[in-house]
Amino acid sequence: MLKFSKFALLSALLVIAAGAQAADEKPAAEKSAALVNGVSIPQSRVDLLVKYATAQGEQTDTPELRQRVREELITNEVLSQAAVKNGLDKQPDVVQQIEFSRQSILSNAFAQDYIKNHPIGDDVLKQDYEAFKARIGSKEYKIAHIQVATEAEAKAIAKRLKKEKFAKVAKEKSLDPGAKESGGDLGWTVPSNLPPSFAEAIVKLGKGQISEPAQTQRGWHIIKLEDTRDVKMLTFEEMKPQIEKSRKQQAVMKAVAEMREKAKVE
Repeated sequence: MLKFSKFALLSALLVIAAGAQAADEKPAAEKSAALVNGVSIPQSRVDLLVKYATAQGEQTDTPELRQRVREELITNEVLSQAAVKNGLDKQPDVVQQIEFSRQSILSNAFAQDYIKNHPIGDDVLKQDYEAFKARIGSKEYKIAHIQVATEAEAKAIAKRLKKEKFAKVAKEKSLDPGAKESGGDLGWTVPSNLPPSFAEAIVKLGKGQISEPAQTQRGWHIIKLEDTRDVKMLTFEEMKPQIEKSRKQQAVMKAVAEMREKAKVE
């Protein structure tokens, strides 16, 4: 069976619709890719699924891919015909699944159409890029921390660190399972990725220094600054696809929120 995880919903709905049609309902000009018990599988359906498959960049449009798509659609057509023959298309759960599939596809079509008709200019994307650069800053920090539950514990650890190695105490006392085994190491990061009090603490430290206890929602932290380096920022052109994708998602979400606000829901 051809694996089209991202297009299974589309394929299923198209096949269900085709299975419900008689052969004589096919438009005269529509080229057929296959006939299954007299029911046509339109070539346009093969073309559509090939288009979606190759759009992901994981596959290319080849005769082999088209043949696999055709075989998948034939199998689906055989199964959908059998399901209709057995009356499964009338079962309440199946009816609801078909309707949900239809709504999902239409919702996605609306999103794509909205994006197409509301293009985002480079001026907006460049503003986002500059805002991102400002938020990231010019430095990134290699840090380690010890997380505990109370301020008293944090102060006690601060005293121990005057005589003991940071990594040793972190392995013994830290509540952070992700960093505990590595001696509290959190790797390289920028302040904007951290809770405000955590970020404020590290920017005040010099290389090798250890902070006073800092509180976050997760508890209390003793932080060590291992090193700093200049941020290697990607160029606008390198980041543009990611920024544009985010902007498009935001635009669609805003449009949906506005429509829901106006919708009459009882």
